[in-house]
Amino acid sequence: MRIIEPSELIINSNGSIFHLHLRPQDIAETIILVGDPGRVDTVASFFSSIEISVSNREFKTVTGVYNGKRISVVSTGIGTDNVDIVINELDALFNIDLKTRQEKAEKRQLTIVRLGTSGALQPDIPVDTFVVTETAVGFDGVLGFYQGRNKISDQAMEDAFTKHTSWSSLCAKPYFVHSDKELVDLFKDIAVEGITISAPGFYGPQGRVLRLPLADSNLNHSIESFDYDGRKITNFEMESSAINGLSLLLGHKSVTVCAIIANRVNKTASADYKPHIKHLIEQALIRLTR
Repeated sequence: MRIIEPSELIINSNGSIFHLHLRPQDIAETIILVGDPGRVDTVASFFSSIEISVSNREFKTVTGVYNGKRISVVSTGIGTDNVDIVINELDALFNIDLKTRQEKAEKRQLTIVRLGTSGALQPDIPVDTFVVTETAVGFDGVLGFYQGRNKISDQAMEDAFTKHTSWSSLCAKPYFVHSDKELVDLFKDIAVEGITISAPGFYGPQGRVLRLPLADSNLNHSIESFDYDGRKITNFEMESSAINGLSLLLGHKSVTVCAIIANRVNKTASADYKPHIKHLIEQALIRLTR
C-alpha cells in the first residue's frame, strides 16, 4: 500500500495533523463547521462537558458531549480554500494511519454540518430565516483539481446555468453538488430548502461594487432569474460547495444550513442576527443527537 510522503501529509512533532493541530483521538465523527473561530465557543457553550479545545490560526476545535453524544465543532475561517484544508485533514484523521502514513483499508464516514450566515437572492426569503442547502454551487474551482469532479456535479444543472448566465470562460466553471438527503431532511421543518452559491470572494464575486467595476454587471440578475425545474438559487455564501464536493468524493455526509442576515434583492439586513444563529446552533445540536 502506498506510503504518503512527509511533504504531502505533514505531521507535527506531537503527532497532530499540520493545520488543525488535532490527533485522531481529539475529534468526533459528527462535526459542526463554522466560519468564525469565535462561534466555536458559542456552539461549545451548549455542551454538557468538554474534552479538548485546540486552536491554530483560524482553525479552532472543541470536542465535547451534547445530549449524551460526542460531537466536535471546528472553525474553517472564510472561503473554500480553507475548506480544502479542513475537509482533507478531518478525513485523514480517520482514514489515514498517521504513524505509518498509509490509507486505512476500512473507512469511517463523517457527518459534517456547516452552520453559517448568508445573503438571500430571492425577494421572498426574509432576513432572520434559515436556508438548508439542497444543492451547493461552486464558483470557486476547487473541485476541478480532483478526479471525479464531473461525476459528482449535476451536469444538467451545470449546463443549464452556464447557458442561462452566458458564463465567462475567464471564470472557473461552476459545479453543482447535492447535499446528503438525510441531513437536508433533518432541517426541512425549520428552513427553506435551496440552491446555495459559494462565491470565491465577498465583493466582486457576489456582485458588490466599491471602487472596482464588475466584469459582468448583469450576473446577479441572471443568477436570480435562473430557474431549474421550478427551483431557484436562494442564497450566496462562501464555503458549502467545497464542503459538499470534497465530502462526497471522500465518502462523507454533509449539508449547510445558514441564517439569512441580508436580502440582496430587497436591500434589507437583520437588525441583530446573533440570537438567530444561537437558535440555529441549538436546533442543529438537537437534530444531530436525537
